[in-house]
Amino acid sequence: MKKTEGVVIAIDAMGGDHGPRVTVAGAAQALERENIAGLGFQFHGDEALIAPELARYPALKAISRIVHTDQSVAMNEKPAQALRRKGTSLFMAIAAVKSGEASAVVSAGNTGALMALSKMILKMMAPDLERPAIACGWPNLKGMGTVLDVGANVTSDAQQLIEFAVMGTAFHRAVRGVDKPTVGLLNVGSEDVKGHEEVREAHRLLREGGFGINYHGFVEGDDIALGTTDVVVTDGFTGNIALKTAEGTARFVKNLFKDALKSSPLAMLGALLAAPALKKMARRVDPGQANGGPLLGLNGIVVKSHGGAEAWAYSNAVSVAISLAASNYVNDIRSALAQVRQSMAETAEVAERADEKVS
Repeated sequence: MKKTEGVVIAIDAMGGDHGPRVTVAGAAQALERENIAGLGFQFHGDEALIAPELARYPALKAISRIVHTDQSVAMNEKPAQALRRKGTSLFMAIAAVKSGEASAVVSAGNTGALMALSKMILKMMAPDLERPAIACGWPNLKGMGTVLDVGANVTSDAQQLIEFAVMGTAFHRAVRGVDKPTVGLLNVGSEDVKGHEEVREAHRLLREGGFGINYHGFVEGDDIALGTTDVVVTDGFTGNIALKTAEGTARFVKNLFKDALKSSPLAMLGALLAAPALKKMARRVDPGQANGGPLLGLNGIVVKSHGGAEAWAYSNAVSVAISLAASNYVNDIRSALAQVRQSMAETAEVAERADEKVS
């Protein structure tokens, strides 16, 4: 059972395309859906803009406080510029997690700035972790899966892919409630000889075990939507292309349905009769359903929302933050990463001894 007593979510209220209108309403929807005790919110940003929105939701207002600043990070601002400004709503919200005032931060703002500031303020869990991995929920035939990395690390070696598997497992367990999620490694085929060297090496090490991961094996692109495994691991280059392709395909199919259902009076009548089912399907494939990608590998919980998210989609990102903050997620990842490093070091030592014997 998750504990929520003392969980405080810091909201970058000025982040995203819509600002407080969406960030406050989204938090209110998340509060209503979660319906848990012991939860609080901080809204970082311009009080003159946040307060009127917060007044519309008495239940949320009762457990919230506004941390005022008139500075914010623009969506097109360079990360280097954001790093130099400590008074922005984004900087202050992340700093609240660092100080312990907040349990997690949610932002729909500038992704590059969020990544840079999170790494600078919270630091990585391990010194050799270069950048956080971005995980995302992914609708499939069995429910909701997890895919990572979807954009933070363009290339990844075998150890990083194993670390993604560890972090994805902890994330899926915390958010989806699956005790031992299955993990697949995305590849161009299911045979052991397929794929580049780093993918094959990660596959070999995961298959041999020792990392506490419920490893399935290689999976292919169509397995993501089929839900063959709970978690799919890949590098950020491939993951981001897969994500954008899936989102584009969902919009394409949605538009095809709209055109088909308006094509004739009979089709329009059929659409009217099937409206509840069609709405349910549309919601199922809506990218907003899976909104909320955590930056994994940080010493703290940071969740990225789509910049253009409306309140319902933003509320899903807030729910992800609440689930992670109320779980043992951070400690799970920290201990699992330590196990990976120990296993990798032992493997390297065995290989070095074997080379010495040969020479």
